[in-house]
Amino acid sequence: MNTMFTKQRLVRSLIVIQLVGYAALLFLIAGDELFDLPHTVFGTLATPVNWPEIVIESSYIIVLAAVSLTLTKILMGRIRFFEGYVPICAYCKKIRNGDEWCSLEAYVTAHSEALFSHGICPECRESHFGHQHHPDGVR
Repeated sequence: MNTMFTKQRLVRSLIVIQLVGYAALLFLIAGDELFDLPHTVFGTLATPVNWPEIVIESSYIIVLAAVSLTLTKILMGRIRFFEGYVPICAYCKKIRNGDEWCSLEAYVTAHSEALFSHGICPECRESHFGHQHHPDGVR
């Protein structure tokens, strides 16, 4: 099973799932009135179909669905995905962007809203500085 999602496929899947959920709600609301589910399932007293109630409750669901689907599309439009292969140098870790090579930081900053903060991992600190103490007393 392919678990890789492109942004377009992910948005489409989210919208389909939401539409199925809202369709199920509409079916339950209309089905409750049209088929008198409490009477059919539990044997309670039969009630007449209340068309204004069906219209009002269905309208609530449709408005809620429209708002939810619109917000999903807007928010998913703000998410930026890295898709496909990123050609990266095996030695210096620069990334080929067209005909030029740029640092990993420059590439990610140009293609996303990520910001970088630099530090030194424990392995690099040990290999480059040995047992020297940091000027601030931090190791």
